Amino acid sequence: MASRKKSRTPKSSPRRAAKKPAARATKSAPRKTASRKAAPVTSSASRALVFPTLHESLTSSGLRVVAAERGPLPMVSMRLVIRAGSATDLAGKHGIADFAGRLLRRGTRRLSAEAIDEAVEFVGASLGVGVGEDTLSVAITTPAEHFAQMLGIMGQLVKEPSFPESEVVDARERALAQFANDLDEPSVIADRALVQALWGNHPYGHDVSGSAKTVATFTRDDVVRFHQQRMGPKVAMLVVVGSVDPKRVAAAAEEAFAGWTGGPDAPLVIPPLAKVAKAGKVIVVDKPDQTQSQVRMGGPGYRTGHEDYFPSTAMNVALGGGFTSRLMNEVRVNRGLTYGIGCWFDAMSAAGIFALSTFTKTESTREIIDVSLAEIAKMRDSGIKPGELRDAQAYMGGLYPLRTETNESIASSIADIRLNGLGDDWVVNFRDRLRAVTPKQVAAVAKKYCFAEPPTIVVLGKADAVKKQLRGLGPISVVQASEYE
Repeated sequence: MASRKKSRTPKSSPRRAAKKPAARATKSAPRKTASRKAAPVTSSASRALVFPTLHESLTSSGLRVVAAERGPLPMVSMRLVIRAGSATDLAGKHGIADFAGRLLRRGTRRLSAEAIDEAVEFVGASLGVGVGEDTLSVAITTPAEHFAQMLGIMGQLVKEPSFPESEVVDARERALAQFANDLDEPSVIADRALVQALWGNHPYGHDVSGSAKTVATFTRDDVVRFHQQRMGPKVAMLVVVGSVDPKRVAAAAEEAFAGWTGGPDAPLVIPPLAKVAKAGKVIVVDKPDQTQSQVRMGGPGYRTGHEDYFPSTAMNVALGGGFTSRLMNEVRVNRGLTYGIGCWFDAMSAAGIFALSTFTKTESTREIIDVSLAEIAKMRDSGIKPGELRDAQAYMGGLYPLRTETNESIASSIADIRLNGLGDDWVVNFRDRLRAVTPKQVAAVAKKYCFAEPPTIVVLGKADAVKKQLRGLGPISVVQASEYE
């Protein structure tokens, strides 16, 4: 995935990576719906893995609940996923979803930030909040005996956050300090430049955390408005996996989330990407103190769940998704131009991109671009070799069962499946679908995504030294690194 500085989902500490939540109660009974059962998954290792039975219910507030009982460890992982990611940021307030996510655990109407932390740590649970382009997620992993209490805290965090003014001020100051520090991280600035160049004014076209310019305007009223307008039960889903009876999950969810209101009645529609905003252009991000160039290239990709996923995944592994890939062999091993290079598909719910990332010394900037483009062109023109395809299938097929190793990973998989309409057989049939990919299918997607049109190229480095090397690649524009703060 592209490096947009998304917040991820960690253990029990506040933000930038993620957080996880805790308790509450009422009496109305949940409304049940059907339960579905997925077939067992056989891992590439010796033991078989089983994807658990999924039980669905709906709370009186309209929150969808998916529960999966799984032992033998007495642990439970809960993930509340809300379609309120950075693509739904309020107008003129890029980064507000991420900012609000950071503040969720900083106090509720009944609990202070310190009380939340103490409650989570006292029972040995972990709490995280993560924000990406499409979703805001609150996650908790807890001993099973404290499941209801922790689910209650999760309910409080999203139903009644207090957003104390002092916490808003502190969060804003920390965010602005981080933006200033990021100017010393060339790779971060290059990533931001590529995202903005490819997506333009699309809802995916800004960093998840926004920018110094937008964050400096954030007020408590902005955070409250985002919470009221974007975060609600009808655009959310709760996934619970672990050692707990699904009937108990349904009852506890009703108690924890009863009375939750706000948010839209349906997810906001994110449009597809009509075309890459600056295709075929070269953007030089000037940072005169650099002795190396950060190089990024990108073009159109596909949305999550697209039919091209499996052949494209196999193609990417062979081209630049692993240490034995074509790009790594030619650019690093054979020519010694860099220590690292890779390519990837960054797929979101509405659209996606295909991109490459690497770095090299200033003098070899043009060489690394030319060699990389040549390798990509070989894949586009000649496709994949049968042996490469088999290796890619074995590699990805061997890794995928890890997604069913823990309660947390299963909860994440269930959320992805349901939110993106992948079908409940996605995990079960993943390796079979991957193994069914043919060289012909890979050749077709390579022609489509391996820069059939000239890519957007971003080079961060010493503009005076690299600009003349880039002639002939496309129209060149020079911007200052500070524009991406």
